Amino acid sequence: MEKPIERVIFLSRWLMAPFYLGLLIAAAVLLLHFGVELVHFVADSFSASESDIILGILTLVDLTLTASLVLIVVFSGYENFVSRIDPLEHPGWPEWMSKIDFVGLKQKLMGSIVAISAVQLLKAFMNLNASSDWTQLAWLVGIHLVFVVSAVLLAVTDRVSGDH
Repeated sequence: MEKPIERVIFLSRWLMAPFYLGLLIAAAVLLLHFGVELVHFVADSFSASESDIILGILTLVDLTLTASLVLIVVFSGYENFVSRIDPLEHPGWPEWMSKIDFVGLKQKLMGSIVAISAVQLLKAFMNLNASSDWTQLAWLVGIHLVFVVSAVLLAVTDRVSGDH
């Protein structure tokens, strides 16, 4: 009885594959949105102010960081939970993709979330004017600080537990 149950449990890891495929579709949606933002950025850049140019660039950076976060989750999750990918079969395979473990994934995720939060906060600061919503800005700062503290605590916890 034990062997069939273990086999079913082992094969159940493939239930995760559709989730990773769905995330790849989400990354494609981000790419479409990035393209739209890039076209708007270029078209508006000739008449835009310096702060509008910076805000446009920050929007593109934010979308890029978000797409990178999705790909990190897809590659690492698939490699750690579904099936190993042989990098020798893929000559352009980045070296880090076959070396990231669950602890590394958590740290990369938190680092990406902190970076995305920082970009959002910087965009809000770049948009400051007399009629700015200071409550919303305070929330953005508070949320960003929570992400930063969480990332630091996660790193300290992993270090203390000896995982890295």
